Amino acid sequence: MTAVVDYNAGNIFSVVCALERLGEKVAVTSDKDTILSADRVVFPGVGHAVSAMEELEKCGLIGVLRSVTRPFLGICLGMQLMCSTSEEGPASLLSIVNADVKKFDPSICHKIPQIGWNTVFNLSSPLFDGVKEGTYFFFDHSYYVPLLNDNTASFSEYYGFDYSSALCWDNFFGVQFHPEKSGKAGARVLENFIHMEL
Repeated sequence: MTAVVDYNAGNIFSVVCALERLGEKVAVTSDKDTILSADRVVFPGVGHAVSAMEELEKCGLIGVLRSVTRPFLGICLGMQLMCSTSEEGPASLLSIVNADVKKFDPSICHKIPQIGWNTVFNLSSPLFDGVKEGTYFFFDHSYYVPLLNDNTASFSEYYGFDYSSALCWDNFFGVQFHPEKSGKAGARVLENFIHMEL
């Protein structure tokens, strides 16, 4: 069973539908015990980082998410919240990965947010088993995680600027793109996550 974290900041419906199409049993929940006992956890997110952290605090989930020991997948804002800080606001994030989320520089990236299809490279995570280098995924974001020596599991390029499009750290994984909106390639990433054994 996959627990999809419900904290009023996630694109939950699309994620749940994508998982159920793969035959996965899903629980949409903010319950601590359900999250910690699930076989795996999906942490979607859209919106503002500070507001999202406020919602997690209201739900009492900050410590819970940090303590998950099963496979954990952060999607879009969910991946960014796994980091330490964000230029989007002053809130401390989950600090699962030691990284600072940055905003795309408008003097370099002439269209912000990045909305649409983009390619991923240097795939170095079991999430990408069976996925080819340069595969297209759907992105929608104004902030990004820089390239990290130990945690970047793929990178993408925007206006000549490279950033982390996927992260990994122990049992924690994150994707900046939306696998639930990325067709067959996105379904493959979710399927790989569902069948992941740590």
